[in-house]
Amino acid sequence: MEREVLVVGYAGATMTDIAGPVDVFAGATFARGERGDGYRVRLAAVGGGFEVSGGLRMEAEDLRDVSGGVDTVLVVGGFGFTGAARDAELLSHVRRVADCSRRVASVCTGAFVLAEAGLLDGVRATTHWAYCDRLADDHPSVRVVPDAIFVQDGRVVTSAGVTAGIDLALALVERDHDAALARLVARWMVVFLQRPGGQSQFSVRSRVQPVREPGLRAVLDAIADDPSAGWTVEEMARRAAMSPRHFARVFPRRVGVPPARYVERVRVEAAAGLLESGDEGLDVVARRTGFGSAETMRRAFLRVLGVTPGGYRHRFRTTGAA
Repeated sequence: MEREVLVVGYAGATMTDIAGPVDVFAGATFARGERGDGYRVRLAAVGGGFEVSGGLRMEAEDLRDVSGGVDTVLVVGGFGFTGAARDAELLSHVRRVADCSRRVASVCTGAFVLAEAGLLDGVRATTHWAYCDRLADDHPSVRVVPDAIFVQDGRVVTSAGVTAGIDLALALVERDHDAALARLVARWMVVFLQRPGGQSQFSVRSRVQPVREPGLRAVLDAIADDPSAGWTVEEMARRAAMSPRHFARVFPRRVGVPPARYVERVRVEAAAGLLESGDEGLDVVARRTGFGSAETMRRAFLRVLGVTPGGYRHRFRTTGAA
């Protein structure tokens, strides 16, 4: 039979937190065809329709009119989560529908709503990387797992920020059906079936603080364009029109990490892309991305991602739900 998923939103929720999981469930339902054991997704909020953080208006059921008995309650996150977590009426209805459901989940900062509703007491959970410390401080009874993409503890499943809701939904599909269906939906959506490591899996360049100096920006661009080049401090300093000593002092202050650490991270990101998209051997990938040897690349992957290159490639075959 169809599994009913109740997505709970509120003013200021993030559209991707809603659309990502909904598209996963829709893909699974389409793939199941006439078997009738896909998903029926409903969107609800206190008072009905609401405005998401981008200003779009979402039509929704009134959460006050939703009776219990749904399979999964999924609370989304967004910039409006603080107000949502203080909304006594919303919290009351989330508790009510959650008490009658088989499973409770949250995307991103939706974890704060679950926590305020008392649904994360004593539970291992995660949220957006920027708010993990706050979740731990505000709710000491929650066992926060800061680097996880998603965490399941009993019937409660929580995910990291925004697009991690897709990872969570794929894992739920795998648990409800099988890895083959989750893999098919992931391919349709052109997303990873499982990201290795944790919330460190986003662009190296997007993680560095803004760099104003044109010379440093040129160096960062050059490293990204050709990570396999011989990026010594002397070469980077030359491109930045600085002395090596001054460059070695300025780079960590402006970028946040030493030059060698930054180059290593860019090379890991480049190698990960090759591992995702091709079947070349590890030695070839290592040479193409500047590591020189598979062993050097392996040590770098473990430092940066917490997984070996072979493990990185292998993990795309399943969400890890099993």
